[in-house]
Amino acid sequence: MDMNPPKQDEAEFPPVRIRVRLKPGREKPVLRGSAWIFSGAIDETDGDAPPGAAADVFDHAGDWLARGLWHPAADMAVRLLTQDPHQALDETFFRDRIRRAVALRRRLYGPPAPDAPTNAFRLVFSEADGLSGLVADQYADAVLLQVGAKVWEPWLPVLADELKAAAGARTVCLRADPDAVQREGLSEPLGGDPAPDTVRFRENGFIFEAGLAGGQKTGFYLDQRDNRRKVAAYARGRSVLSAFCYTGAFEVNAARAGAATLLGWDSSEPALAQARLHHEWNPSGVPATYEAVDVPRRLRLARDRRESWDLIILDPPRLVTSRGTLEKGLRAYKDINLLAVKLLTPGGILATFSCSGLVGMDDFRKMLGWAAHDAGRSLRILEVLGQPADHPVPVEAPECEYLKGLVCVAD
Repeated sequence: MDMNPPKQDEAEFPPVRIRVRLKPGREKPVLRGSAWIFSGAIDETDGDAPPGAAADVFDHAGDWLARGLWHPAADMAVRLLTQDPHQALDETFFRDRIRRAVALRRRLYGPPAPDAPTNAFRLVFSEADGLSGLVADQYADAVLLQVGAKVWEPWLPVLADELKAAAGARTVCLRADPDAVQREGLSEPLGGDPAPDTVRFRENGFIFEAGLAGGQKTGFYLDQRDNRRKVAAYARGRSVLSAFCYTGAFEVNAARAGAATLLGWDSSEPALAQARLHHEWNPSGVPATYEAVDVPRRLRLARDRRESWDLIILDPPRLVTSRGTLEKGLRAYKDINLLAVKLLTPGGILATFSCSGLVGMDDFRKMLGWAAHDAGRSLRILEVLGQPADHPVPVEAPECEYLKGLVCVAD
């Protein structure tokens, strides 16, 4: 069947490099606004094209559906960017997408002034900003652009240039997502400005530092910004255990809120070294102790020793990485939450999180319910937490709502 894209002005629109026809019935996700075409949904193409080429997508009957960027060897074969048949995927298009993404954050938070209470934000959030596979974070006057798809390689100079201009940044560093290097053949290094070893920034009035160059230096999780402040409201006068504490940002907030004692556990000694610095830079008069441990094993030891805390924060790394690991990951979440519930004093507070996008809030609540049941404790939910406004969630892409948290009181 002849597949022809809508007529376009060649002066304004470069010729389409490849045409993709879907198998019967596989157009439904596209019509619902999905940002992806997987290779298994493709019936045929009209030839070969390199990663990053523009691809017109047609249903099986030959009707045009959408346009995106093509990767011939990836499972995610097309990253869809527009359903407007007259929209070119050119420099103007990509610069506009970047400007719109940055403008939203400026409306939400204002400019990242050096003396602002917060001057670190997520500027670009992949599908949420119509740029599937790209994430950009600003730390003061530096921007880190993390590339998660090979299709973006031809456009990186344009994207970095526009990010620098729109964000008013001094430097834009490029980092290849390690999974994309292995999964899609993404090149490494990607170029860009030289990455500063570290950059200092402010969040909720506190001073923190992140490493942008990779290696042994630590990064920072901007998605917990609001939750750190909310959880700290429960810390006054309480003994606090922060499990999987990373660089100590939850503890810095809890200390300033009046916590009685602070203990942080993590398996990464470089992260804990950074946590100790963060505690020094944000004095509160509350001492903090940090221990390099295997956190699940240390939780079991605390149970055996009958240790207890008034507030326990559980912020583990992603435990579900694919649909095939969902059941195993939920068991791992249950195990650590069961132990944490057992370690709470009567009336104690549990702040528990999951950053696994494949774990829905319903699954997370059910997991916690079973953990409480098996621990012989009763939990009541006080707050439901999520990601901040600079990590928006498209209604047609609920998987972007990856961060979920519950604050509970134990009876």
